[in-house]
Amino acid sequence: MFSKEDSRKLREEFWIAFGKSFPNKWTLYKTKVKGLSFKFHFNLKMAMVSIDVDSDLEQRVKVWDQLVALKSILIDEYLPEAIYEDFFILDNQKDISRIYVQIKDVSIHNKNSWRETMQFLNTSMYKIESFYEEYKDIIDS
Repeated sequence: MFSKEDSRKLREEFWIAFGKSFPNKWTLYKTKVKGLSFKFHFNLKMAMVSIDVDSDLEQRVKVWDQLVALKSILIDEYLPEAIYEDFFILDNQKDISRIYVQIKDVSIHNKNSWRETMQFLNTSMYKIESFYEEYKDIIDS
């Protein structure tokens, strides 16, 4: 079992190593579409890369509808494993819309799973950003 401080250090170590292994200027929050962001997640059980839609209801529905309209393209050409959830509850009980891909049975506390996770995160985010670059005009219309 890890103390909170040990866990914090491992998380920090992982994200520093990830940034050094895969240096990139990710879009993340800089999509220029209100409420649309791309996120990395890595915890004790899984790793995930997501497209999050988190804004006022009208904007959220507008952006989500565009992403749903592009679903077959995203799945066929970029992320066949993508999961669409129009109502996704975050740990803080906030409701967002999310598209994500994940790998299970990896842990930020297990350094033996870090390389696989880093490759997954890098590849998945690259595909999300490639999709976004190609279709951002449609998503933001």
